Parts: sequence; C-alpha cells; structure tokens
Amino acid sequence: MDLNDEIVAVWPLAGFDKTLHYKIASSMAKGVFEGSLVRVPVGRRFTLGIVVETGATADVELSKLKMVSQVCYDQAIMTKPLLKLAEWIRTYYGAKRESVLETMIPAPIRQGMSPKRDKYVSAGEAPSPEDLAALERRAPKQRALYDFVSQQFKPQKKSLILARLNASAATYNGLLKKGFIREESRVAERVAYEDDIGKVEFADENEIVLNDEQSEVAESLRASMAKGGFATHLVQGVTGSGKTEVYLSAMRAALDKGQGVLFLVPEVALTPQTVGRIRSRLARYSDIQTVVWHSHLSDGERLDGWMALASGKAKVVVGARSAVFAPIANLGLIVVDEEHEPAYKQDETPRYHGRDVAVYRAFLEGVVCVLGSATPSLESYRNVKRGKYAIDRLTQRVDDRSLPMMFVVDMRQEIARTRKSIQLSTLLVEKLRDRFERKEQSILFINRRGFSSSMLCQDCGHVEVCDHCSVPMTYHRTDETLKCHLCGDEANAPMRCPSCKSPKIRWKGMGTQRIEDAVTRVMPKAKVVRIDADTMSRKHLFREILGDFRSGKIDVLVGTQMIAKGLDFPNVTLVGIVDADLSLHIPDFRANERTFQLLLQVSGRAGRGDLAGEVVVQTFTPHADPIQFARQGDVDHFLEVEAESRERFQYPPYRHLVRQVFRGPNPDKVSFFAEQFAKRVGERVGNRVELRGPAPCAIEKMKDHYRFQIWYFSMNVTALMADLEAIASEIGWPSDVIQVLDADPMSLS
Repeated sequence: MDLNDEIVAVWPLAGFDKTLHYKIASSMAKGVFEGSLVRVPVGRRFTLGIVVETGATADVELSKLKMVSQVCYDQAIMTKPLLKLAEWIRTYYGAKRESVLETMIPAPIRQGMSPKRDKYVSAGEAPSPEDLAALERRAPKQRALYDFVSQQFKPQKKSLILARLNASAATYNGLLKKGFIREESRVAERVAYEDDIGKVEFADENEIVLNDEQSEVAESLRASMAKGGFATHLVQGVTGSGKTEVYLSAMRAALDKGQGVLFLVPEVALTPQTVGRIRSRLARYSDIQTVVWHSHLSDGERLDGWMALASGKAKVVVGARSAVFAPIANLGLIVVDEEHEPAYKQDETPRYHGRDVAVYRAFLEGVVCVLGSATPSLESYRNVKRGKYAIDRLTQRVDDRSLPMMFVVDMRQEIARTRKSIQLSTLLVEKLRDRFERKEQSILFINRRGFSSSMLCQDCGHVEVCDHCSVPMTYHRTDETLKCHLCGDEANAPMRCPSCKSPKIRWKGMGTQRIEDAVTRVMPKAKVVRIDADTMSRKHLFREILGDFRSGKIDVLVGTQMIAKGLDFPNVTLVGIVDADLSLHIPDFRANERTFQLLLQVSGRAGRGDLAGEVVVQTFTPHADPIQFARQGDVDHFLEVEAESRERFQYPPYRHLVRQVFRGPNPDKVSFFAEQFAKRVGERVGNRVELRGPAPCAIEKMKDHYRFQIWYFSMNVTALMADLEAIASEIGWPSDVIQVLDADPMSLS
C-alpha cells in the first residue's frame, strides 16, 4: 500500500447490510467525500456503494484491503445528515439498509448514470484576412458558419447553429480542425414544469400584502428561524386562509441567508401548481433554481435535478413524499403542506412517513420544520398538546372571503321520497344547474373509481369476486369490464349470473364513471370531465385537464382523491360530496378522522375567488360526529373529541402501533407460522408490548396470497423493531412465507 493511500468505509449496494473498508489512491482521494458514490469490488464482481467515512481505520491488515476502482461523480450524492437519516429509517421502520438507500437515492444516480451533455460552440483563433479570403473562395459555407459564431456574445449550442444555418457536419468539422471555432461539452439540464409560470397566472409579489393574521404567523416563523436550531411549527389555517403566502415569506427568509428550502406536497397532482406559484414568486432570485421532484419524472429529469441540488446549483426543491431525501447541502427550512395526508406514507418497504421523516431530518439539520393543514392530524395535535410543536393559527380566509356554506342531505329520506336508488339528490342537481346557467364551475367528489363497486345477482345474491383477491370486482361501463383495483385482474362483465344463470345480474354501488353519467343526463349541454387513476394515462394529461378547467372550458369536474385538496380555482362555487360514508364505515380507528379531514378539505375547494361557495354533502348517516363537526367547521372540538376516544383505548397517537403481516400461498402454513411467531414475541417482550392477533387481515387474500396480521402496541418502536429482527433471525423462516413490517401504519386493510 502506498503511504499516501487513504481508507474509506463504504455501504455497498450488494444485497447485505455490512460496512466494508477499501483503500483509495491518493490521486483519487481529493474527490471523495462522505456521501460519494463509488464503484468497489465485492467478491469477484464490482458494485456501487456509498462512502460513509473518509480517513477510516480498519480491523484488517491494510495490505488485504481492496482498492476503490472509480468515483462516479464529482460531488457527493448524499449529505452527512442524510446518511444519519438513512440509519434512523433503517432502525425505526425495520428495513434493510440497501432498501433504504434504494428509496432515498433515485435509480439513475444509484446506477451511476452519466448526465446528458450538449456541445457548445464559440469563436476560436482569429483567422487572418488571407484565411478569410481563402474560406470565401474555397469553402463559403465554412465562412458563413464562422461569421455567425464570431458574432455571438456567448457560446451557442452546436445543434441549434447547424440547424439554423443548414450546415453539414463536414462543414463544421473542417472549421473546427482549422481552429477557427472551439467546442466545449456542457451538462444538458432538463427542468421539469419549466413552462408552468406561463400557463398559470399568479399575483405579482409586489401586489401581495399579508393580512394581520398572516403577518403574525410569518413573523413567528421568521423569528424561530433567526433564533437558529431545530423547531417544529404547526400552521393550522382554514382552507383559503393563505398558508402558502406564509410559507413563501419563510422561504424568502431562508434564501436571503443563502440557505436551501425543501417544500413537500402530498400528491403529484399538486406539484405543477405549487411549482408555478413558487417560481413566479421567487423570480427576483435570478440565480435560484427550483427543482421539481416526484415519481413521474423521467430518469434524465431525476438525474439533472439531483445533481443540481447536490452541487448547490439549485437551492429549492418542491415535490411529493420522496423529495424529503433531496441532497440540499445548506438546508434552512422544511415545509410540509397538508401534513395530515395519508399520501405521505410509503406503502412499500421501507414504509416511512414523509412528514415524520421531514421532522427528524429537520432535527438532524438543526432547522425549522413547518407543518401546515386546515385539519391537523391527531399525531401533530398531540405533539402540540405535549409542547413538542409550536402552533400558529389562521382563522380567516384571505380578503375576508367567507367559508362555504355546507348543506347535509339525508339520502335515506331522498330515496324514501323518490322510491328508487339515486346518485344525485334533488338539491345537488338544482345547484349544479344553477351554477351552469351562471357560468360558474362545480366539483363532484366520490372516492371510488369505476362505474359501480360490484356486480350482484338479484336472484341468488352472487357477487363477482376477484379470483386472486378477496374483494368484489369493480364494474367499468366504458369497456364493459370487471377490474380488481388490488391486483389489476380484468374480465368481461357477465350477461348472466355465473352461479344461477339468471339475467338479473346488475351493478351495485357507484363510482366516478356512474356519477359522470348521472351529471351528463341531468345537464346534457355541460362539459363534464372525469379525473381518476383510470383516465390519467398520459404523463401530462392531469395538468392539461386542470388547465382547461382553470380557463373555463370544463363546467363540472368529477374525481377521486386527486381533486380533493390543494387545488385553487376561483370560479368553483359548488362542491358536491356524493357519498360521504365511504370512508366512515371502514374497519379502521382512523375512519372518523379521515372522513372529517376529507369533508373539510374537499369543501375548501369552493368559494376561493370573489364568489361565495356552497357544499352539498350526501350521506346516509347525517348525525355522525365527523359530518356534524365538518358542517360547523369546528376543527378544535373534533380533535378534542377524537383524542379522548383514542386515549380511552390507547390507540395512536397515545401508543405506537406496529403492524406485522405474514403472507403466502398456503393459508394454513401462514396462519400456523404467524401463531408461532406471536408466541415467541410474547415470551420475549410481552411484559412491555401489547400483542393482538394473529388474525386474518381485513382483505384476507390479495394477489393469490393469504394474509394474517399481528398488531403490536408499544411506547418504543425502535426497541420493538430490534426485538422483532432478532426473533426473525432465530426462528426457522419458511421460504414461502413473506413478512411485511409497518411502523405507524396508515392503512389496516
């Protein structure tokens, strides 16, 4: 070993959770940092890995250490706090380190993908008058190319020059060989949603004047940032109260100090609008690049965005859940908008919660984290009560706009009066027609795709169920098919009952397609468009539809969760919630909370402009607490009542819940193994952890696998996860039984 060689510790992406040590040549060492991506030998193959320590010491002889073969990028791809965050996610969520790193680092970066480069041309050595004359006589096209390039104030892209002058590669190469032009290679940066500012009109920054409440909250956040250190603020503001303007005020305070900003939104759908608003409002920072981050980006966009952040070229990132891992070197502020949203929870291993990871990252970075919501989660409410979070309130809509008036329609009485099953109440139809005549817009929300929830035989009661999952198939009228929304299986809708051969097999329940049809029937001249996962087939289709809706080309928008929050359309004066009971009667202790949040969030889309808004809620349980509290807009009292109920049963947030699911093709084998595992856990930690189960999951069969679950209630998740990992390593694990660990689960199905 050369005395100048150094030792680095590496986490290899090689399928195991070990830290390995390597030598690195002195000529390469200056370009290696904690967080660098390197290529290293593991056994007889080479793999990529993350440097977690430079100047390390190893327990083996130096002569036996292998050499780092390549440093993939000029800068680190992860910051030091991100490396610490990776370890916390690994221990808290019970995941393998490699799966954590694969989640945190986008695939094109992990694979060492090279950035796309473009060639730029500038004037080279100045030709003599004789040379110019010779070019004029013998190569007039080269002379024209030289004249054009020499007149440019800065280097121009080669492809654009050749296209503009219709010059050939031979002409270009001849001039390059003579030295009269120069060529340089530059990274080609692809900026997602670069055109959003031009498509959406936002108020100029100079026109924005914060009201008293906004100013007070903004000053509270800026004071906390000026104080320095970690703090979490919950900004509880009614829908339309101008929370985004408060966030922007805090963002400018961070940028003025040369710090970076991480801004999280719960849904990809909200990203374009948020990006457009932020870019337009931060236009005065000519050198500040805003990176967009979410799951729909191309590999090239991911690579460019990540590198812009890692190099410090970009200081602001706006994105969905995974943006929480963006490598912002000098982070100054984290904002989590709509912090209550279940969409922040990852449904694949590692099953992290974006909001909680954001708070912990703020702790590691020593910065302020702002959580915003009109309907805060019980977890955040509990942290405020315990004094862990500060709270700032916005109680009024901007410009003294009134909150929408909510009408609750008892569908039991509606059906009794009409003596038939209906989708739209008389009141909702009247208000839809009224809006259409006044050239105002409406939104109808139902949280179910398809035409109806199932097909039912009226003679024998047979229901068409998925062969691979224990759920009814959903009927889609557009193509006359039955689809399983869990596994994707598809079949033709039967004309006769497969069980008794009766022709009286009909759809039952309703979805977005059926509501779209119902609106078209009562308003045949209206332009009605449906938005759900079935219709969003193209990458930018959602943006196009929202653009048409904003410009008034669409009268009624029918959709699912995709249109439930965050969107701001001034001409929307009516919101209809078609079936408010869908989320109320699921077997989940969060059902009341989710229903209440959904009602207030969806209703908040109405009346955001100069015109007053109204909301019609159709329900079969009008006196349920979530519906009554939502009708009154009483967030605080709902949170108090719900918190009392949770505390009585010691449900989260008063204890942590860890859900362990066992699944496999043989139900008896899976059930038996789950029982044996639960017995081991009870013997080991039963005195400090409450176990419930094993029992079949709410959806017992999914994708041909039978599923059983155990619930663990504990005050210390990290300790419990370590115990479960130890038991898993000790017990003989069947090859055809798979486990899923979920700390703080948001879904219990």
